[in-house]
Amino acid sequence: MTPPAEQVHPEQGVQPVARLSLASHLGLTYRAGQQRMVREYQHRAGLVFVYAGASVHGRRDGEPVRLPQADGERLIARQPQAEQALRQRLRELGLSPALRQSQALPNDSAEMFQAASEEGWLQFVQHGLPELRREGWRIEIQPGFLYDFSPVDDWYLDIRHGDGEPNHIELELGIVIDGHRHSLLPLLVRLLRQAPELLNSRSHKTRGGLRVRLESGANVILPFARLNAILGTLGELYLPDQPGGNSLRLHRLDLSRLAQLGQNGLRWQGDRQLPAAAAPATAGVSPSGLKASLRPYQLQGLAWMTHLRELGACGILGDDMGLGKTLQSLAYLLQEKQAGRQRQPALAIMPTSLIPNWQDEAARFTPQLRVLALHGGNRHRHRQELAEYDLLLSTYALLPRDIDYLREQPLHLLIFDEAQNLKNPRSKAALAAQQLQAGQRLCLSGTPVENHLGELWSLFHILMPGWLGDLRAFTRNYRTPIEKQGDRLRLEQLRQRIAPFLLRRRKEDVARELPAKTEIVHWVELNEAQREYYEWVREEMQHKVRAQIERNGLARSQIVILDALLRLRQACCDLRLLKPARPLRGSSSAKLDSLLEMLDELLAEGHRVLLFSQFTSMLELVEQALHKRGIDYLMLTGATQDRRTPVERFQAGEVPLFLISLKAGGTGLNLTAADTVIHYDPWWNPAAENQASDRAYRIGQDKPVFIYRLITRGTVEERIRQMQLEKSRLAQELLGSDSEGNWALDEREVDSLFAPLPKPGT
Repeated sequence: MTPPAEQVHPEQGVQPVARLSLASHLGLTYRAGQQRMVREYQHRAGLVFVYAGASVHGRRDGEPVRLPQADGERLIARQPQAEQALRQRLRELGLSPALRQSQALPNDSAEMFQAASEEGWLQFVQHGLPELRREGWRIEIQPGFLYDFSPVDDWYLDIRHGDGEPNHIELELGIVIDGHRHSLLPLLVRLLRQAPELLNSRSHKTRGGLRVRLESGANVILPFARLNAILGTLGELYLPDQPGGNSLRLHRLDLSRLAQLGQNGLRWQGDRQLPAAAAPATAGVSPSGLKASLRPYQLQGLAWMTHLRELGACGILGDDMGLGKTLQSLAYLLQEKQAGRQRQPALAIMPTSLIPNWQDEAARFTPQLRVLALHGGNRHRHRQELAEYDLLLSTYALLPRDIDYLREQPLHLLIFDEAQNLKNPRSKAALAAQQLQAGQRLCLSGTPVENHLGELWSLFHILMPGWLGDLRAFTRNYRTPIEKQGDRLRLEQLRQRIAPFLLRRRKEDVARELPAKTEIVHWVELNEAQREYYEWVREEMQHKVRAQIERNGLARSQIVILDALLRLRQACCDLRLLKPARPLRGSSSAKLDSLLEMLDELLAEGHRVLLFSQFTSMLELVEQALHKRGIDYLMLTGATQDRRTPVERFQAGEVPLFLISLKAGGTGLNLTAADTVIHYDPWWNPAAENQASDRAYRIGQDKPVFIYRLITRGTVEERIRQMQLEKSRLAQELLGSDSEGNWALDEREVDSLFAPLPKPGT
């Protein structure tokens, strides 16, 4: 009888090493929802545990690992807890056990894992695999694995002067893999023209990237976060009229925005002086002799204007009302004169009402400048003396009349104050402005976009013709995608393109010494007589508008619609504005009654009040009521000849109440003696209301300011207010301002504006 063999115990303590195989297979899969077979990729990650060179997988409790040897067999005990920890690590990185078989890897060759989606695979390959490699895992990528990406060692930007064209530069964008450069521009241009939504739809939803195959055959993944930062600056990649090639052809003025790319982890190559020259100084130096102490943001504005001149560029100073755009412009002009650069006069074009303001500020802050106002009937007698002055002042109304001799005068600097007056490119003032000769042009406007993006194009067409393309290209590339399709990527692209040439500061950001501003909507309920008239007018106007739309269409009915809405708005203000045929019983205006109660209280408390209305006739009705109550007031409308005297009296504290028409008082007034602003009626354009409010809330104000808007509840005024809020987002995102969007009414808005009054108490 043969004695039993000596029992062999498995070797303890040998730890497993994880090996992960990654593979893909294109096969047929049945889709129940489509009720058919479809071809699609399947991907698997196969997990194997390696003990001293022997590979095992699966859960076989108690069964040792067997390693054949020359003198027999080596047995190694498996480590279930260690193996389970490795499985758990894959789960932590987003993989889960695969429940179905796949030909991606041979059956029973490993424990199969998979990701739940393509995005899951991208996340695993980008972030999980590097971690596993660092932890000692063996990674085997099978040929054809769809997510086999070459690691990107570096990104680069190669910038150089354009061949034979001093106004252009060539820019190449690429990546470095294994020491070799690969240009990305041709590939990105092709991909983004075919599917521009690649970045728009996914960049904000994932930390993943864009998968591309290089001409070398290498697959790489480009992180969306970095691509968005780069392509938001290099927006021309999206445009169909940009030629292809390995480099992007840009204007030298693009240097200002290209300077931002150095902050995105990109390595500059080529001419390093180009991006260095693009960065503006953070603050300027106040010119000697300036009779004012410039605040830090004003010194920054001075440096910005200087930087534009050095680049040979123009721009828009878009500061809030009250931040001193006129002072910054005068300081810049004084600086140019003292540096000996000004050999021709400067010309400032403005609304007629601002001529005295410019004269006063120039005399006060820059008395060294010789100033000539080309205004009034005697202005032509100075035609031969223009070159003897440092600063000429004219108006938008007079510019077309005087263009014959003004265009013959070379100008060092051309300034357009309240430049929104040029928003219509076909207006006489805009056409005349394009004919002037100037070394540099500046627009001053707190509201460069009042109604739609076409107004922004008009300003840049005067400042830097061609910078935003012609009007047709601008509409195709920017206005239609942004305004009609809500394309945020194209909005960011436009913002990046104009950013170096538009300096926008808000009071709350830079003038922290200003006291608080509180805005309050004061709701008013129509009285019974107003409700009756309002409904009668609404029904009549609604029938008229509908008939007009049926005859001529919505687009050609806008004037009729606005005229009908005007009558509804007048009914909200005071029925006497409608000139009713029969006598009125009781009060003609609940809003006027409410206003008078407010004024009694405010004036008794010592407040100083600005009251704005767009209707001069409404101010006359207010005036009559104030006479009856014995309340002293001042008044300024478009018919006021002497604007200075009432402003000086109010600022001196002689009179506590100032009635101002919105159009006449929206610009050019400094009324910091006021601490309360009342808007009697809402205007379509909230920017115009904000400008009016800024007569009081500006530099020099040392009291908290309260702004009241009187709105009749349930009426067209409330709906206008809602439309203001809805349509203000575009300019706010583009400029960081509180302007509004497009005020051409669509059918839904027309229906809303002519809706019946709600029943009382609802």
